[in-house]
Amino acid sequence: MTEIFLNSPSQPQRSTPDLIFETLNAYQRTSALKAAIELDVFTAIGEGAGTVAEIARRTRASERGVRALCDYLVVFGFLTKQGSGQESAEESADAPSYALSADAAKFLDRRSPACIASTIGFLALPTMTDAFKDFADVVRSGKPHVAGGAGTTGPEDPIWVDFAIAMAPMQAPLAEFVARIVSAESRQKWKVLDIAAGHGAFGTAIARHNPNAEIFALDWPQVLKVARDNANAAGIGDRFHELPGSAFDIELGGDYDIILVTNFLQLFDPPAIERLMRKVHAALKPNGRAVTLGFIPNEDRVTPPAAAAFAISMLGTTSGGDAYSFPEYVSMFRHAGFTSNEFVPLPAGPQSVIVSRK
Repeated sequence: MTEIFLNSPSQPQRSTPDLIFETLNAYQRTSALKAAIELDVFTAIGEGAGTVAEIARRTRASERGVRALCDYLVVFGFLTKQGSGQESAEESADAPSYALSADAAKFLDRRSPACIASTIGFLALPTMTDAFKDFADVVRSGKPHVAGGAGTTGPEDPIWVDFAIAMAPMQAPLAEFVARIVSAESRQKWKVLDIAAGHGAFGTAIARHNPNAEIFALDWPQVLKVARDNANAAGIGDRFHELPGSAFDIELGGDYDIILVTNFLQLFDPPAIERLMRKVHAALKPNGRAVTLGFIPNEDRVTPPAAAAFAISMLGTTSGGDAYSFPEYVSMFRHAGFTSNEFVPLPAGPQSVIVSRK
Protein backbone atom coordinates (compact mmCIF):
# COMPACT_ATOMS: atom_id res chain seq x y z
CA MET A 1 0.00 0.00 0.00
CA THR A 2 1.37 3.40 -0.95
CA GLU A 3 1.44 6.09 1.73
CA ILE A 4 1.40 9.78 0.85
CA PHE A 5 3.19 12.19 3.15
CA LEU A 6 2.81 15.94 3.32
CA ASN A 7 5.04 18.68 4.77
CA SER A 8 8.74 18.15 5.47
CA PRO A 9 10.35 14.67 5.66
CA SER A 10 11.37 15.38 9.26
CA GLN A 11 7.72 15.81 10.23
CA PRO A 12 5.77 13.48 7.96
CA GLN A 13 2.02 13.74 7.94
CA ARG A 14 0.04 10.98 6.30
CA SER A 15 -2.65 12.33 4.02
CA THR A 16 -6.19 11.11 4.68
CA PRO A 17 -9.54 11.44 2.93
CA ASP A 18 -11.05 13.13 6.01
CA LEU A 19 -11.51 16.55 4.41
CA ILE A 20 -13.18 15.00 1.38
CA PHE A 21 -15.50 12.89 3.51
CA GLU A 22 -16.41 15.81 5.80
CA THR A 23 -17.09 18.14 2.87
CA LEU A 24 -19.27 15.66 0.99
CA ASN A 25 -21.32 15.20 4.16
CA ALA A 26 -21.45 18.90 5.06
CA TYR A 27 -25.11 19.10 4.07
CA GLN A 28 -25.85 16.99 7.15
CA ARG A 29 -24.24 19.62 9.35
CA THR A 30 -26.49 22.30 7.86
CA SER A 31 -29.57 20.13 8.32
CA ALA A 32 -28.68 19.27 11.91
CA LEU A 33 -28.21 22.89 12.93
CA LYS A 34 -31.40 23.91 11.14
CA ALA A 35 -33.33 21.15 12.92
CA ALA A 36 -31.90 22.13 16.31
CA ILE A 37 -32.98 25.73 15.76
CA GLU A 38 -36.44 24.76 14.53
CA LEU A 39 -36.95 22.45 17.54
CA ASP A 40 -35.59 25.11 19.92
CA VAL A 41 -33.04 22.64 21.30
CA PHE A 42 -30.66 25.45 22.30
CA THR A 43 -33.32 27.39 24.18
CA ALA A 44 -34.54 24.23 25.88
CA ILE A 45 -31.04 23.44 27.12
CA GLY A 46 -30.48 27.06 28.12
CA GLU A 47 -33.63 26.89 30.25
CA GLY A 48 -32.33 23.84 32.10
CA ALA A 49 -33.30 20.77 30.08
CA GLY A 50 -30.06 18.78 30.12
CA THR A 51 -30.69 15.08 29.62
CA VAL A 52 -32.00 13.41 26.50
CA ALA A 53 -35.36 12.70 28.16
CA GLU A 54 -35.71 16.29 29.36
CA ILE A 55 -34.79 17.77 25.99
CA ALA A 56 -37.10 15.36 24.20
CA ARG A 57 -40.04 16.32 26.43
CA ARG A 58 -39.29 20.02 26.05
CA THR A 59 -38.97 19.85 22.24
CA ARG A 60 -41.67 17.19 21.71
CA ALA A 61 -39.19 15.04 19.83
CA SER A 62 -38.16 11.40 20.07
CA GLU A 63 -35.42 10.43 22.49
CA ARG A 64 -33.64 8.54 19.72
CA GLY A 65 -33.63 11.64 17.54
CA VAL A 66 -32.59 13.97 20.33
CA ARG A 67 -29.69 11.74 21.40
CA ALA A 68 -28.29 11.50 17.88
CA LEU A 69 -28.79 15.22 17.21
CA CYS A 70 -27.28 16.40 20.49
CA ASP A 71 -24.25 14.11 20.21
CA TYR A 72 -23.70 15.43 16.68
CA LEU A 73 -23.91 19.01 17.98
CA VAL A 74 -21.29 18.12 20.59
CA VAL A 75 -18.96 16.84 17.87
CA PHE A 76 -19.09 20.20 16.11
CA GLY A 77 -18.82 22.39 19.20
CA PHE A 78 -22.38 23.64 19.62
CA LEU A 79 -22.95 21.65 22.82
CA THR A 80 -20.88 20.06 25.57
CA LYS A 81 -21.63 16.70 27.22
CA GLN A 82 -20.93 15.30 30.64
CA GLY A 83 -21.39 11.66 31.59
CA SER A 84 -21.62 8.63 29.35
CA GLY A 85 -24.41 6.48 30.78
CA GLN A 86 -27.18 5.01 28.67
CA GLU A 87 -30.48 6.86 28.66
CA SER A 88 -33.74 4.98 28.95
CA ALA A 89 -37.39 5.72 29.34
CA GLU A 90 -36.80 5.55 33.08
CA GLU A 91 -33.96 8.01 33.32
CA SER A 92 -31.08 7.11 35.61
CA ALA A 93 -29.34 9.52 37.95
CA ASP A 94 -26.10 9.26 35.99
CA ALA A 95 -27.65 9.97 32.57
CA PRO A 96 -25.40 12.19 30.43
CA SER A 97 -26.23 15.85 30.40
CA TYR A 98 -25.82 18.45 27.65
CA ALA A 99 -24.98 22.14 28.01
CA LEU A 100 -24.57 25.03 25.60
CA SER A 101 -21.18 26.10 24.31
CA ALA A 102 -20.38 29.78 24.77
CA ASP A 103 -21.22 30.52 21.13
CA ALA A 104 -24.50 28.63 21.25
CA ALA A 105 -25.52 30.37 24.48
CA LYS A 106 -24.88 33.76 22.96
CA PHE A 107 -26.12 33.27 19.41
CA LEU A 108 -28.64 30.39 19.39
CA ASP A 109 -30.54 30.57 22.69
CA ARG A 110 -33.59 32.67 21.82
CA ARG A 111 -33.47 34.35 25.24
CA SER A 112 -30.13 35.98 24.35
CA PRO A 113 -30.22 39.57 23.02
CA ALA A 114 -27.55 38.52 20.49
CA CYS A 115 -29.49 35.50 19.20
CA ILE A 116 -29.20 35.05 15.42
CA ALA A 117 -31.28 31.88 15.11
CA SER A 118 -33.60 33.75 12.74
CA THR A 119 -30.92 33.64 10.03
CA ILE A 120 -32.14 30.20 8.95
CA GLY A 121 -35.11 32.11 7.51
CA PHE A 122 -32.78 33.35 4.77
CA LEU A 123 -29.58 31.30 4.69
CA ALA A 124 -31.44 27.98 4.65
CA LEU A 125 -34.21 28.96 2.24
CA PRO A 126 -34.80 26.48 -0.59
CA THR A 127 -33.94 29.26 -3.03
CA MET A 128 -30.48 29.49 -1.48
CA THR A 129 -29.79 25.78 -1.04
CA ASP A 130 -31.25 24.75 -4.41
CA ALA A 131 -28.86 27.19 -6.09
CA PHE A 132 -26.08 24.71 -5.34
CA LYS A 133 -27.71 21.65 -6.84
CA ASP A 134 -26.01 20.58 -10.08
CA PHE A 135 -23.35 23.16 -9.28
CA ALA A 136 -21.05 21.77 -11.95
CA ASP A 137 -23.46 23.21 -14.52
CA VAL A 138 -23.31 26.59 -12.79
CA VAL A 139 -19.53 26.49 -13.01
CA ARG A 140 -19.67 25.51 -16.68
CA SER A 141 -22.03 28.32 -17.63
CA GLY A 142 -20.95 30.94 -15.10
CA LYS A 143 -24.66 31.62 -14.49
CA PRO A 144 -26.93 30.65 -11.60
CA HIS A 145 -29.96 28.37 -11.79
CA VAL A 146 -31.95 30.85 -9.68
CA ALA A 147 -34.67 32.66 -11.64
CA GLY A 148 -33.63 31.07 -14.90
CA GLY A 149 -30.10 32.45 -14.75
CA ALA A 150 -31.00 35.95 -13.56
CA GLY A 151 -30.16 35.24 -9.94
CA THR A 152 -31.68 36.91 -6.91
CA THR A 153 -31.29 40.50 -8.13
CA GLY A 154 -34.43 40.65 -10.27
CA PRO A 155 -37.06 43.35 -9.63
CA GLU A 156 -38.83 42.91 -6.28
CA ASP A 157 -37.56 39.38 -5.70
CA PRO A 158 -39.43 38.27 -2.53
CA ILE A 159 -36.26 36.71 -1.14
CA TRP A 160 -35.17 40.17 0.02
CA VAL A 161 -38.19 40.43 2.29
CA ASP A 162 -36.99 37.18 3.86
CA PHE A 163 -33.51 38.69 4.12
CA ALA A 164 -34.83 41.81 5.85
CA ILE A 165 -36.79 39.78 8.40
CA ALA A 166 -34.25 37.04 9.06
CA MET A 167 -30.90 38.81 8.98
CA ALA A 168 -31.54 41.92 11.08
CA PRO A 169 -30.23 40.40 14.35
CA MET A 170 -26.99 39.30 12.68
CA GLN A 171 -26.46 42.71 11.09
CA ALA A 172 -27.22 44.80 14.18
CA PRO A 173 -23.67 44.57 15.66
CA LEU A 174 -22.18 45.47 12.27
CA ALA A 175 -24.50 48.47 12.09
CA GLU A 176 -23.16 49.63 15.45
CA PHE A 177 -19.58 49.42 14.17
CA VAL A 178 -20.51 51.40 11.06
CA ALA A 179 -22.15 54.07 13.23
CA ARG A 180 -18.88 54.38 15.15
CA ILE A 181 -16.79 54.50 11.99
CA VAL A 182 -18.73 57.51 10.69
CA SER A 183 -18.75 59.15 14.17
CA ALA A 184 -22.53 59.24 14.39
CA GLU A 185 -22.32 60.48 17.97
CA SER A 186 -21.06 63.85 16.63
CA ARG A 187 -24.72 64.94 16.52
CA GLN A 188 -24.15 66.89 13.29
CA LYS A 189 -27.13 67.56 11.08
CA TRP A 190 -26.92 64.76 8.54
CA LYS A 191 -28.86 63.59 5.54
CA VAL A 192 -28.19 59.86 5.14
CA LEU A 193 -29.15 57.63 2.21
CA ASP A 194 -29.35 53.89 2.95
CA ILE A 195 -29.22 52.04 -0.40
CA ALA A 196 -30.74 48.53 -0.39
CA ALA A 197 -31.74 49.25 3.18
CA GLY A 198 -33.29 45.82 3.79
CA HIS A 199 -33.96 45.60 7.52
CA GLY A 200 -32.81 49.22 7.89
CA ALA A 201 -30.35 48.38 10.68
CA PHE A 202 -27.50 50.53 9.35
CA GLY A 203 -29.47 53.72 8.90
CA THR A 204 -31.35 53.11 12.13
CA ALA A 205 -28.11 52.71 14.10
CA ILE A 206 -26.84 56.05 12.82
CA ALA A 207 -30.15 57.74 13.65
CA ARG A 208 -30.15 56.33 17.18
CA HIS A 209 -26.65 57.69 17.83
CA ASN A 210 -27.30 60.99 16.06
CA PRO A 211 -30.65 62.64 16.84
CA ASN A 212 -29.98 65.14 14.04
CA ALA A 213 -29.72 62.53 11.29
CA GLU A 214 -32.51 62.06 8.73
CA ILE A 215 -32.54 58.63 7.10
CA PHE A 216 -33.70 58.01 3.52
CA ALA A 217 -34.12 54.27 2.98
CA LEU A 218 -34.13 52.92 -0.58
CA ASP A 219 -35.40 49.43 -1.40
CA TRP A 220 -38.34 47.54 -2.88
CA PRO A 221 -41.70 48.61 -1.36
CA GLN A 222 -42.36 45.31 0.47
CA VAL A 223 -38.85 45.35 1.94
CA LEU A 224 -39.30 48.92 3.14
CA LYS A 225 -42.31 47.82 5.19
CA VAL A 226 -39.95 45.68 7.26
CA ALA A 227 -37.43 48.53 7.57
CA ARG A 228 -40.21 50.93 8.57
CA ASP A 229 -41.39 48.60 11.34
CA ASN A 230 -37.84 48.30 12.64
CA ALA A 231 -37.32 52.07 12.52
CA ASN A 232 -40.55 52.65 14.45
CA ALA A 233 -39.53 50.05 17.03
CA ALA A 234 -36.18 51.84 17.45
CA GLY A 235 -37.94 55.16 18.04
CA ILE A 236 -36.63 56.92 14.95
CA GLY A 237 -39.68 56.52 12.71
CA ASP A 238 -40.24 60.28 12.44
CA ARG A 239 -36.79 60.61 10.81
CA PHE A 240 -37.17 57.63 8.50
CA HIS A 241 -38.14 58.38 4.89
CA GLU A 242 -38.90 55.78 2.22
CA LEU A 243 -37.58 55.75 -1.35
CA PRO A 244 -39.23 52.74 -3.04
CA GLY A 245 -37.62 51.32 -6.16
CA SER A 246 -34.31 50.26 -7.68
CA ALA A 247 -31.15 52.16 -6.83
CA PHE A 248 -30.13 51.82 -10.48
CA ASP A 249 -33.31 53.43 -11.80
CA ILE A 250 -34.82 55.99 -9.43
CA GLU A 251 -33.58 59.51 -8.74
CA LEU A 252 -31.52 59.42 -5.56
CA GLY A 253 -31.81 63.07 -4.72
CA GLY A 254 -28.78 65.01 -3.52
CA ASP A 255 -26.87 66.77 -0.77
CA TYR A 256 -26.32 63.61 1.25
CA ASP A 257 -23.66 63.68 3.95
CA ILE A 258 -23.44 59.88 4.03
CA ILE A 259 -24.58 57.19 1.62
CA LEU A 260 -24.63 53.62 2.92
CA VAL A 261 -24.08 50.78 0.45
CA THR A 262 -24.13 47.68 2.64
CA ASN A 263 -24.11 44.07 1.41
CA PHE A 264 -25.13 45.24 -2.05
CA LEU A 265 -22.29 45.93 -4.48
CA GLN A 266 -21.06 42.33 -4.26
CA LEU A 267 -24.26 41.25 -6.04
CA PHE A 268 -23.23 42.89 -9.32
CA ASP A 269 -20.51 42.96 -11.96
CA PRO A 270 -17.97 45.82 -12.20
CA PRO A 271 -19.80 47.85 -14.91
CA ALA A 272 -22.98 47.85 -12.82
CA ILE A 273 -21.04 48.80 -9.67
CA GLU A 274 -19.36 51.70 -11.45
CA ARG A 275 -22.70 52.87 -12.84
CA LEU A 276 -24.29 52.91 -9.39
CA MET A 277 -21.30 54.52 -7.69
CA ARG A 278 -21.33 57.34 -10.23
CA LYS A 279 -24.88 58.06 -9.07
CA VAL A 280 -23.73 57.84 -5.45
CA HIS A 281 -20.85 60.23 -6.12
CA ALA A 282 -23.19 62.75 -7.75
CA ALA A 283 -25.67 62.56 -4.86
CA LEU A 284 -23.11 63.32 -2.14
CA LYS A 285 -22.23 66.74 -0.79
CA PRO A 286 -18.63 67.88 -1.30
CA ASN A 287 -16.50 65.81 1.11
CA GLY A 288 -19.49 63.52 1.70
CA ARG A 289 -18.83 59.85 2.41
CA ALA A 290 -19.93 56.64 0.77
CA VAL A 291 -19.74 53.68 3.15
CA THR A 292 -19.50 50.24 1.53
CA LEU A 293 -19.77 47.06 3.59
CA GLY A 294 -19.24 43.57 2.23
CA PHE A 295 -17.12 40.44 2.06
CA ILE A 296 -13.75 41.75 0.87
CA PRO A 297 -10.96 39.17 0.49
CA ASN A 298 -7.27 39.85 0.11
CA GLU A 299 -5.77 40.11 -3.38
CA ASP A 300 -4.88 36.40 -3.30
CA ARG A 301 -8.65 35.71 -3.23
CA VAL A 302 -8.22 32.83 -0.76
CA THR A 303 -7.72 34.75 2.50
CA PRO A 304 -9.28 35.45 4.90
CA PRO A 305 -11.26 32.23 4.40
CA ALA A 306 -14.82 33.41 5.07
CA ALA A 307 -14.53 36.52 2.92
CA ALA A 308 -12.85 34.63 0.09
CA ALA A 309 -15.37 31.78 0.17
CA PHE A 310 -18.20 34.25 -0.36
CA ALA A 311 -17.36 34.31 -4.06
CA ILE A 312 -18.98 30.87 -4.39
CA SER A 313 -22.19 32.22 -2.88
CA MET A 314 -22.25 34.98 -5.47
CA LEU A 315 -21.57 32.51 -8.30
CA GLY A 316 -24.48 30.37 -7.18
CA THR A 317 -27.04 33.12 -6.63
CA THR A 318 -26.21 36.10 -8.87
CA SER A 319 -25.58 36.60 -12.57
CA GLY A 320 -22.48 38.77 -12.11
CA GLY A 321 -21.63 39.19 -8.44
CA ASP A 322 -18.33 38.37 -6.76
CA ALA A 323 -16.24 38.85 -3.64
CA TYR A 324 -14.09 41.79 -4.77
CA SER A 325 -10.77 42.73 -3.20
CA PHE A 326 -10.06 46.22 -1.90
CA PRO A 327 -7.86 47.12 -4.94
CA GLU A 328 -10.67 46.01 -7.24
CA TYR A 329 -13.14 48.24 -5.40
CA VAL A 330 -10.68 51.14 -5.46
CA SER A 331 -10.40 50.81 -9.24
CA MET A 332 -14.18 50.79 -9.69
CA PHE A 333 -14.68 53.67 -7.27
CA ARG A 334 -12.03 55.79 -8.98
CA HIS A 335 -13.80 55.28 -12.29
CA ALA A 336 -16.94 56.54 -10.53
CA GLY A 337 -15.17 59.69 -9.31
CA PHE A 338 -13.93 58.80 -5.82
CA THR A 339 -10.26 59.57 -5.17
CA SER A 340 -10.04 58.74 -1.45
CA ASN A 341 -10.84 55.20 -0.25
CA GLU A 342 -10.05 53.86 3.23
CA PHE A 343 -10.22 50.16 4.10
CA VAL A 344 -11.56 49.46 7.60
CA PRO A 345 -11.64 45.81 8.77
CA LEU A 346 -14.33 45.16 11.35
CA PRO A 347 -13.18 43.76 14.70
CA ALA A 348 -15.49 40.75 14.49
CA GLY A 349 -16.82 38.73 11.57
CA PRO A 350 -15.72 38.30 7.95
CA GLN A 351 -16.92 41.62 6.56
CA SER A 352 -15.07 44.90 6.06
CA VAL A 353 -15.88 48.52 5.31
CA ILE A 354 -14.61 50.96 2.70
CA VAL A 355 -15.10 54.67 3.38
CA SER A 356 -14.90 56.72 0.17
CA ARG A 357 -14.89 60.52 0.12
CA LYS A 358 -16.16 62.75 -2.63
